[in-house]
Amino acid sequence: MRIRSLLATAGTVAALSLTAVTPASAADPAVLTTANGDVAVGDVLTASLAAGTSATFYSSATGTSGVSCAASSFSATVTANPTAPGTATESLTAQTFTNCTSNVVGVLGVTSITVNNLPYTAAVSSGGTLTVSPPAGSKIRTTVVLRTLLGSVSCVYEGAALNGTASNTDNSIAFANQQFTKLSGSTLCFANAYFTAKYAPVTTGGASVVVN
Repeated sequence: MRIRSLLATAGTVAALSLTAVTPASAADPAVLTTANGDVAVGDVLTASLAAGTSATFYSSATGTSGVSCAASSFSATVTANPTAPGTATESLTAQTFTNCTSNVVGVLGVTSITVNNLPYTAAVSSGGTLTVSPPAGSKIRTTVVLRTLLGSVSCVYEGAALNGTASNTDNSIAFANQQFTKLSGSTLCFANAYFTAKYAPVTTGGASVVVN
């Protein structure tokens, strides 16, 4: 009888221990979450420029000469979202720039800015570090088409990667003075383009995304 009692007690303790551990484990969040729970693989993240900001491509990291865009947005599909801490990955499938102007002497306007070699891979870590990388064997490339006194001019810029930061304060991602080097173009195309932009809020399904 005593043996049965001990076995029953041991079984109860084991069951209670399992109950205590399982919910805590299940409650661990993924790297990317919203108020609705973990972001799922296949979910699409979108964002436009933070209110009152512009996306800029300036000729130097400290200057103000170049191209400024009043509107920009991106779309990325989540490809992995492990339990935090960790690194989530996304496939950046679209990024647009519109309402762009230039203050470069001899440039009358900006016809278009096109991001080439998509999709890119975006990796965001629990610490908020964000890295955007091109497909193997290629580079991040942007083509800027300018209207000039001499006609249309295409300026092509390339870079190995983009490094940015994610912030939960305003659910944003930001890039500051990311350098691109001119691959081709006329003398009206500056030798380097430094990209700065802040996108906020980053959302999926209408809910803001948090990095854990």
